[in-house]
Amino acid sequence: MERERINLNSIDAYNKLYGLQTLHPLVTVIDLKKAKKVVNHVSLSYGVYALFLKNGVNCSIRYGRRSYDYQEGTVVSFSPGQTIDFDMDEVELAPDVVGLMFHPDLIYGTPLADKI
Repeated sequence: MERERINLNSIDAYNKLYGLQTLHPLVTVIDLKKAKKVVNHVSLSYGVYALFLKNGVNCSIRYGRRSYDYQEGTVVSFSPGQTIDFDMDEVELAPDVVGLMFHPDLIYGTPLADKI
């Protein structure tokens, strides 16, 4: 299956993907229950840091050569340079997923940037 590759190099790119409003260019708190668009069967190339808590969402994420099956209550994180293939088992317009996403520029020049 040929997947659409989506580059997530900004907070706004992620928010537009799901039909969410961008309130700050470098950081966002994500609540996909407010999503207005469905995303499925795509390849996501991260240029931002992301941390998600998936509540009641069953999906498969392929990273590298391995597939991971994420069930309810799973915490998932991504960093710039990672590319994943994303497939939801049951397509939901507004899945129960919350998260935090920030652009690397937010921590540029800080001790945290040297550690992650």
